[in-house]
Amino acid sequence: MDHDDHSHRPADLLFRGGRIFTGKSGSTGSGEEPVEAAVAVRAGRILALGDEHDLRELVGPRAEVIDLDGGLLAPGFQDAHVHPVVAGVQLLRCDLSQQRSIDGYLATVARYAAGHPDAEWICGGGWSMDVFPDGIPTRAMLDAIVPDRPVLLTNRDGHGAWVNSRALELAGVDRRTPDPADGRIERESDGNPIGTLQEGAMDLVARHVPVATPAEARAGLIAAQEYLFSLGVTAWQDAMIGTFPGNPDNFPVYVEAAREGILKARVVGALWWDRRRGTEQIPDLVERRLHGRVGRFNATTIKIMQDGIAENFTASMLEPYLDACGCATANAGLSFVDPAVLRAAVPELDALGFQLHFHALGDRAVREVLDALELARAANGGNDNRHHLAHLQVVHPDDLKRFAELGAAANIQALWAAHEPQMDELTIPFLGQERAALQYPFGDLARAGARLVAGSDWSVSSPNPLWGIHVAVNRQVPHSTAHPPFYPEQSLTLAQAFTAYTAGSAWINHLDAETGTVEPGKCADLVVLDRDPFAGPPEEIGATHVRMTFVDGRAVHTTAN
Repeated sequence: MDHDDHSHRPADLLFRGGRIFTGKSGSTGSGEEPVEAAVAVRAGRILALGDEHDLRELVGPRAEVIDLDGGLLAPGFQDAHVHPVVAGVQLLRCDLSQQRSIDGYLATVARYAAGHPDAEWICGGGWSMDVFPDGIPTRAMLDAIVPDRPVLLTNRDGHGAWVNSRALELAGVDRRTPDPADGRIERESDGNPIGTLQEGAMDLVARHVPVATPAEARAGLIAAQEYLFSLGVTAWQDAMIGTFPGNPDNFPVYVEAAREGILKARVVGALWWDRRRGTEQIPDLVERRLHGRVGRFNATTIKIMQDGIAENFTASMLEPYLDACGCATANAGLSFVDPAVLRAAVPELDALGFQLHFHALGDRAVREVLDALELARAANGGNDNRHHLAHLQVVHPDDLKRFAELGAAANIQALWAAHEPQMDELTIPFLGQERAALQYPFGDLARAGARLVAGSDWSVSSPNPLWGIHVAVNRQVPHSTAHPPFYPEQSLTLAQAFTAYTAGSAWINHLDAETGTVEPGKCADLVVLDRDPFAGPPEEIGATHVRMTFVDGRAVHTTAN
């Protein structure tokens, strides 16, 4: 029996009747297979792990007993890249994320507009590029539904916005408006805006949108926390602490929620690096960090967005994108932060003890970031800052081994590594087959010794960790085998995927001393699953559901029977 005994007080909670995924590293470096055991909890911490008969002597007469009923007990999931406040506010606004057709989107907008006649702007988001021809929605579509009020709807990945004519008119955006350096206005044949704004071009209109109130942002955080608890997520890293179109600065939202005890999850905040500025902003970030350590919230990370996304050709690539005919274009994407600025900023931030969290999706962006981290390592030596690169859609084979060499973690969004329309219609044809085969190389990264951590990027995609784990293992979307596995040689084992979402993400959040594994002495941040996915066929992993979620031994979510 593995036992942490600091007093003779009895345990007040016992889990029995199923297996335990401890998350403790085995010989492969990933979590071991689940073990037959019971778990005793006392005062919010794991007291012991072992045979139920042996644990009974530690359990008090009034202890709560949770029957796993053949399910699995695991460490609480941790999302290493997520946007809960933005996602929560979207849930409370014009939310398009549950629709999958143009008619569905327009009906939702019309219904929301009718239900909010006093709203100055119609704001929300969640639409998907693959629903529209060439991935580009038009202002005419929205004009037919809402002609008299401005509309701005961000797409599901946050890298584009759909606007109507009234919004463009109020913002003064027309055929004469030049594209910003970090974005693009999609245009009609005569040069007028068509109604889709990519990347930095969103700000041309978004700066005119009334910002959500602090009360709305607070309600969004509360709604998001409840939803994440329902999916077994007990801690996360918010990948954008700052302002977002239509949203207020979420820094005070977290600080106040933590101070008041409303924030129950453990949260690391990634302070937004303003790509329009240079290293002169570093003192401001140091000051912000000083005031951003309150209760369960710690703003100790810097988020640097190095490039965009492949679907709108802004992901930064070593070679140009192809056109629809398969010929090379002149466009190789955008590096939002000048590599020279990156090489100056990263060593300085590293020396100041910041963790760095990079959006690096294309292979050129990945290389630019790794080059900057190499300079930081040379200047400052090794440390425990635990930098990580998120998304990693295309990684050049020469750079795979550099993650382990530089101590940089690979932050994967596994749900994206599957055949679906946005991949098959808007990405693969413009990358070409050879480069497409380099996408989401989770298996190669693991074999090269990289530490894997996992996140969802919600509201870009579902925050359900079990769906992400399903795709990491099967390389197919849950509940469908209509398409073949997506480069199955890059799949992970179930233990590797579970470890990325638990011990891996706990490590990246600097929470591994207290969470991430089921071990005596650690916080009882735990999730109870309705089945043991290790005992069933891989294609059924995504059908697993969360029964209960615990933080410090207290249930924060229970699924109704």
